[in-house]
Amino acid sequence: MAGAAPRHRRAVLVTAAVTTAALCMSAAGCDSESPSILSDHTEVAAKSDQPGTSFSPHDGEYTGFDITVVGTLMNMLGYETPRFSGVLSKNRAKLLHDGDVQLVAATFSITPDRMATKEEGGDDLDFVGPYASTQQGFLIREADRSIRTLADLNGKIVCVWKGTTSANELAKPAYDKIVKRTEEDAGYCVKALKDKEVDAVSTDQLILYGFAEANASLRVVDGIKFGEPNDYGIAMAKGHREDCLRLRDKLQQYVRQASSWERDFQNSLPAVPKETRDEAKPTEDEIMALSCVDRPGDSPAG
Repeated sequence: MAGAAPRHRRAVLVTAAVTTAALCMSAAGCDSESPSILSDHTEVAAKSDQPGTSFSPHDGEYTGFDITVVGTLMNMLGYETPRFSGVLSKNRAKLLHDGDVQLVAATFSITPDRMATKEEGGDDLDFVGPYASTQQGFLIREADRSIRTLADLNGKIVCVWKGTTSANELAKPAYDKIVKRTEEDAGYCVKALKDKEVDAVSTDQLILYGFAEANASLRVVDGIKFGEPNDYGIAMAKGHREDCLRLRDKLQQYVRQASSWERDFQNSLPAVPKETRDEAKPTEDEIMALSCVDRPGDSPAG
């Protein structure tokens, strides 16, 4: 898909946010604020099995772009680097609402359902982001030359995992000729691919490039991008709008700085092609449109 499409799609949201931004400046907080969740002891849930984005090579040690971004923003606010613990994709919202962690930074896509209030049937989450955006793609074995287009996947077994936008996308009728295998999380799918139990793994391209960098026997199919862009955000349970806004402001500052975002992204995900990297970087207006709101483009006052 053309790189321009994701930017056009988000431009609609950006326009709405910029138009309404002035309203939130004068509005008294519509949220009932709980005590701050930001401190030197903030706990963050992250993925443990996604090299390049969120990975734990040893107990208690986490690396990757998700980890760098949330750690940098907390440091910019004057706090210690947070403590991290692992989370499955399907449990990200639950951990926040149970109070087990205060933030989630785990390639968590910002969607209307996730940001909608509980009364509206949503997951009741606020997001700070996007800090990166990506379309979906496919990871295959390096030696496989049979898959070049989406049509080549018809009849093939593709692995996805629970609780992801990728699993939801491939469940659509447009992809009904693809045989889906659903696992608990990313690591299971990658193992199944290496063991030749499946023909491909599908999820966000940034995640796939991280797996390809860590596994020389695997590669991303360069010619396939599909689905709407996934905009990654740092998630928290609603009710902490002031904390959300503080993190949002620091994210905008981080993106604005001449080379900080580019340096950290390149260090974490060196295999990502430049065109894809350029598409992944958010603008400040995009961050304003999706951060700390109940619906895309709302004012942060809700």
